[in-house]
Amino acid sequence: MFRILLITALLLKVAFMSAQDITGQWHGALDVQGSQLRLVLHVKQVDGAYKARLDSPDQGAKGMPISSITFENNVLKFSLSNINASYNGTFSSNSFTGTWSQGGGSLALNFKREVIEKKVAKRPQEPVKPYPYLEEEVLFENSEAGIKLAGTLTLPKTAGPHPVVILISGSGPQDRNEELAEHKPFLVIADHLTRNGIAVLRYDDRGVAKSEGNFGTATTKDLATDASSAVAYLTTRSDIDQRHIGLMGHSEGGIIAPIVAAESKDVAFIVLLAGTGIPGDELLLMQSEAISSAQGVSGPMLERSLEINAGVFKLIKEATDETELEAELSKYILAEVPASFRPANMTEEEFVKSQTSTVLAPWMQYFIKYNPAEVLPQVNCPVLAVNGDKDLQVPSKVNLEAIKAGLAKGGNTQVKTIEFPGLNHLFQKTETGLPGEYGKLEETFSIEVLKEVTHWLKEQIK
Repeated sequence: MFRILLITALLLKVAFMSAQDITGQWHGALDVQGSQLRLVLHVKQVDGAYKARLDSPDQGAKGMPISSITFENNVLKFSLSNINASYNGTFSSNSFTGTWSQGGGSLALNFKREVIEKKVAKRPQEPVKPYPYLEEEVLFENSEAGIKLAGTLTLPKTAGPHPVVILISGSGPQDRNEELAEHKPFLVIADHLTRNGIAVLRYDDRGVAKSEGNFGTATTKDLATDASSAVAYLTTRSDIDQRHIGLMGHSEGGIIAPIVAAESKDVAFIVLLAGTGIPGDELLLMQSEAISSAQGVSGPMLERSLEINAGVFKLIKEATDETELEAELSKYILAEVPASFRPANMTEEEFVKSQTSTVLAPWMQYFIKYNPAEVLPQVNCPVLAVNGDKDLQVPSKVNLEAIKAGLAKGGNTQVKTIEFPGLNHLFQKTETGLPGEYGKLEETFSIEVLKEVTHWLKEQIK
């Protein structure tokens, strides 16, 4: 009798759990590089089937369409095909415990009914209004792309015309402040330079915030035309010193700045903040190894991962046909990637699709094939290249040396490179250099680097 009652109780429990009403709002938060990214899942039932949408309040995104959603045997699965993302979570105690997967990576994500309040991070370097300088909202046109870009131009209150620096952001869709992990490094840099008599133009990447265009289809070369358009715009302003228009690029922006400078006679100087000097595929492998090693991953698993990635990059660099490349990549991934490398919530087909879609994106293909050494010899203006020795995304020594060598090959002797000790990719004082630490640090941008860059810029505009 006890066994019969126990079985009956278990069956009742299973029936109860399967009948859970999951409609309504669910709240979760991703930990992205030490920064909180809240998500709100809205679920409803229509004709017996689940429909859902997703909000990302910290990114200002509402009503993102969920392409598919199921809830079976206490497991919730949904996907957002337009951003190549999916979720797999198990229901228990009125909450979901699971994993968010996107672009080949995954993060823990749990959903509950309770609203998650926004955590306010301490960012002591952010300037507070009123500012002791002028601030102007501007629009300028990239006629080649047929789009308008929106930005902020800060100008000293002293009489012009003023020397100016255009800030060019790193990889990924960035706003004019290059906001990352609740830090706004471009806001801090612009404030410092403008207080020191140098005007600054910073702008939203195409397709981001108030700028027009499609970021998802843009390559580094496309983004370079946006920066060139910023230069062209400033040449039309009487309050800007046409002899002293400079570029300051961070990370990918440090690739873009030399491209623009090599093609434009209007660029007087450039500053490369963690810019790259080696081919894209080599950088990605070096970055992967550096971050993995800092996380304690080593040995055969890391070596195998690097071998697989190198094989993927080789296929991309040698490909002549896009359709054939996709087939070749799928075949290669199926053959070479061990099952243990695949997230538990992904089928083999889903995993292959996520990996191929990531590397076949226009930006990624261009980046893998791009070699800065081909452009650097064409840059004739003064160049300052700086990096932190704990940068795991753009390792400092090899890239600073490559930048210097590339410029020297073209006969450019107006070059200065500096490696700052103890700083990460965002130029913060760091313990590990890991991206996960960015949002946990209160410092946004090293004042030591700001002072050094400002001093160098003033030398160029005498």
